Amino acid sequence: MSEPSPRTLALAACLDMTAASSLAQDLTGARGQPLILDASAVRRLGGQCVQLLLAARMAWSQDGVGFEIADPSSEFTEALALMGCPDLIPASPAQEPAL
Repeated sequence: MSEPSPRTLALAACLDMTAASSLAQDLTGARGQPLILDASAVRRLGGQCVQLLLAARMAWSQDGVGFEIADPSSEFTEALALMGCPDLIPASPAQEPAL
């Protein structure tokens, strides 16, 4: 049996403490189905939302369901690096070191 088509969820521009509750609800509502999070509009990323994204990645992995953060903005990528979790999004081929 094939995995259902992924659901795409566009992340808000400002993922700060006030956005954490809404993000948690969105993630809870998508649990159990493949999920693509579109991070292209993110301009601010706070620690609470990073924690939610890390927990979601772990939950989807444990469920054996696809989870991807797509098209991260430079602000999203920089915030993850500053918080010590750049591996939340996979490196693009241009970012990977040459062998």
